[in-house]
Amino acid sequence: MTTTAGTTLPTAPDLLIEAADTIGNRSDERYNADGERSMARAVQMFNVWRGPSNHRWGLAEADGWAFMVFLKLARAAEGKHRREDWVDGAAYMALACECIERELALPF
Repeated sequence: MTTTAGTTLPTAPDLLIEAADTIGNRSDERYNADGERSMARAVQMFNVWRGPSNHRWGLAEADGWAFMVFLKLARAAEGKHRREDWVDGAAYMALACECIERELALPF
């Protein structure tokens, strides 16, 4: 934390820790010991709802996390600053990276 004009402000590492805590809190809220892992299911449901697509094979899990990053950025651009938009966006970036790393580790 830093202090400016008597106000304590979070640093980038503070906000990343908050993003990590947010992921952990979501796992507690959803009773999932593995943390936030709903995107694969959400993407699968979306692809079933949308039906066959000419775009690759539909959305992949990492695409879903990227979509959430853009949603948070769009919300952040709409007006009053909400720290949650930026913290959640950082968390979604981390989840997307984790997903991509996992996919790259698969033997194809």
